[in-house]
Amino acid sequence: MSFELVSLLVTLFVLAGIGTPIGYSILIASVVYLGLSGLDVALAGEKILQGFYKSAILLAVPLFIVAANIMNAGSITDRLLNFCIAVVGRFKGGMGHVNVVASLIFSGMSGSAVADAAGIGKIIISMMTRNGRYSRGYAAAITAASATIGPIIPPSIPMVLYALVSNASIGALFLAGILPGLIMGIVLMGMNGYLAHKRGFEVEESVPLRELPKKTANAFPALLMPVILLYGIYGGVTTPTEAAAVAAFYALLLAALFYRALTWKTLYQVFVDSARSSAAVGIVIGGAFILNYVVITEQIPQAISAFLDGANISPIMFLIMVNILILLLGCVLDATTIILVIVPLFIPTCNALGIDLVHFGVLVVVNSMIGLITPPYGILLFVINAVTDIPLREIIAEIWAFLAVLIAALILMMLFPDLILWLPRFAGYPG
Repeated sequence: MSFELVSLLVTLFVLAGIGTPIGYSILIASVVYLGLSGLDVALAGEKILQGFYKSAILLAVPLFIVAANIMNAGSITDRLLNFCIAVVGRFKGGMGHVNVVASLIFSGMSGSAVADAAGIGKIIISMMTRNGRYSRGYAAAITAASATIGPIIPPSIPMVLYALVSNASIGALFLAGILPGLIMGIVLMGMNGYLAHKRGFEVEESVPLRELPKKTANAFPALLMPVILLYGIYGGVTTPTEAAAVAAFYALLLAALFYRALTWKTLYQVFVDSARSSAAVGIVIGGAFILNYVVITEQIPQAISAFLDGANISPIMFLIMVNILILLLGCVLDATTIILVIVPLFIPTCNALGIDLVHFGVLVVVNSMIGLITPPYGILLFVINAVTDIPLREIIAEIWAFLAVLIAALILMMLFPDLILWLPRFAGYPG
């Protein structure tokens, strides 16, 4: 390892350790590397511009963010919640089930775990803790856990970023996320049902079945969004980037014209918030472009491949090692950083070992989402804390059961690739 690379890593960890945003930490550390290597520091700007210019797919990220924020600002979230309560609220642990099902549905519109947690999270936690039916910590924990489903079921911002670094088919990735997302929802509902019986949670007042058609019709236009997106991509009507634009426009039409729940002032705030979120992601992506140049210059992927070839590691052992690493990194790094900075190191080895990049990508995204609720960092824990003022210690005390079943689901997906690849293959994916 060269002195310049050591200097980059030291700078990166020191800056991140003192609380500097990870995007700025990566940028500054990369500039330090360029300076010590005797390279023109302006190369940093060149690599950022080249990276964005060649990556039109990145336009999908701000568009999905806009779509999610419009969903939150309009009455769409409320209508979806009422639909979920009517369907599963009648069972033991009903509001916990509602929480998970709402995340499954909302994930088909936002593509963002943070948007899910901040959007329906505050509303449903308030509903769960009303009259003391559920403790604050439990309501917050299951909300954070169910929000991890958001970026698994399409659309998915992390999968767009993974497609950028791996050249995997974004359409295949979107399809491949559907079944894993449902599996995550099932294991969370199973754990919620078990805890509901064990702790004696009260059953919610059930919605009469005769009202179900009305509530379904109310939510039906919003439920159509994931169907429209997948048909657009796989029907050859739109590219993934154009599908993101369709999602944002469709959300705007629903909120402003169909439901009439969006004012000009609210829309302005949606655009401001979306611009801020997109800029934050963009800074990390820009830093990743420079860091990837450094990684290639130092020939790190080749060194990793050579080491693994020499060690004669099987594909399943490689997947186990990488997943353990990402789980550990997820405790301290956000998903965007893991996907843009760490994952590219393993793509050449995946190709060498014959590991399908769509299978690997879904495992990476699921793993990164689990990292969002893993203490001590767990950004979703902080998001829930910020929007509800529920103490972190109460949330962390309740998160472990849900974390355990999600890891079990991840292991299942790793050992049985067909759980991920069946749907894309059914649609014609050759992997």
